Amino acid sequence: MESTQIDVTYIARLAKLNLTVEETERFSADLNQVLDYVAQLEQWDTTDTAPMYHPLPVYDAVRSDCPEPSLSNDAAIANAPAAEEGQFRVPKVVESAH
Repeated sequence: MESTQIDVTYIARLAKLNLTVEETERFSADLNQVLDYVAQLEQWDTTDTAPMYHPLPVYDAVRSDCPEPSLSNDAAIANAPAAEEGQFRVPKVVESAH
């Protein structure tokens, strides 16, 4: 990787950020450290390394989509703080437009 300098002022202008001179210098130094680290990583020979999508094994935790019996209406509202005529009773949250 070639030595590349990131124009922090240009990027800040694109992001519509107003950075001070100190912030620009600090971010420029931080980004250059990142580029230096990437340059170190590029020195490793990875030609025989298989690509990984995740560093740890990932298992599908989703259950199968099979129909199962649902709760009865009485069981669904059994623990509701307020119920009326077989429905959940909730406080009004929308005021009238009038």
